[in-house]
Amino acid sequence: MYSDTHFHFQKTVDDDYQKGAQLLSDMAENKPIFAMDIGTKCDDLLERQEHAALCLDAIENKERKAGAERMLFFSAGIWPDADEIRERDGCLEMLAEQMDEAAEPGTRFAKKLVAIGECGLDHHWNLSGADGRSKDDFDSSMLEGERELFEMQLLLAKRMRLPVVVHSREAFEDTLDCIKNINYDCGLIHCFSYGIEEARAFIDRGWYLAFGGAVTYTKKSKLYEMEELLRYVPDDRLLLETDSPYLAPVPLRGEVNNPLNIRYTYEFISAKRNISVQQLCRIVDKNCQKLFRL
Repeated sequence: MYSDTHFHFQKTVDDDYQKGAQLLSDMAENKPIFAMDIGTKCDDLLERQEHAALCLDAIENKERKAGAERMLFFSAGIWPDADEIRERDGCLEMLAEQMDEAAEPGTRFAKKLVAIGECGLDHHWNLSGADGRSKDDFDSSMLEGERELFEMQLLLAKRMRLPVVVHSREAFEDTLDCIKNINYDCGLIHCFSYGIEEARAFIDRGWYLAFGGAVTYTKKSKLYEMEELLRYVPDDRLLLETDSPYLAPVPLRGEVNNPLNIRYTYEFISAKRNISVQQLCRIVDKNCQKLFRL
């Protein structure tokens, strides 16, 4: 139950191995088939895997430890940070090197890297926000560099036949244009934040849409549109996620999020789709199995 296609494990547990061990153990108790720790930096994959290994080894219950290790998978990718955009060639080279090292036979997580990302485009300008994005920093050259960095990762995923975890915020047309340029339609649109028409455009090309805790606190003026969207997405294109430690769902909005809280999102979305939580779990599990080739 409660598969989670997108969470930042290391950020969630703050380098506390005992806290991480407890979280993984509690997640394993629910017996999810899939939980993916997401990458955002070109050089974070090996560090994240090392941290996860230390947390797994700190789990005392053997059954929980085995379950946690079975469910845990990884992605590797470059979020469109300004520095990474400027140094995109070197960053992509570093990303490929880390992926090669992680896949070496005999390493603990050799077969656990199942996606490229989180990568994509972000045109939400808020200098005081967590990402510190200023429109003044993104002239035409930077915007083109951002597109190029995204397309480079789409091309890498295409060569490796891996799905892509796409970050697209206030950048629908450019995101779709990059996807069309590379002609690769395999992956999910993380934290989907557009409407039905945009959803249709992605779904028609074969993409999955992933929803997180933000859907549980949609503004009243937008609630009808959100409910319509949640009912519109076909069963075979629906995924759920936490994006922890961010976007904690109601009733925990504003708190530090963790993957255990995804149950509230399952409860909310299953009610809007008029199905049981168990049915929704089966839908998401089936989609995870197909997309990530479990």
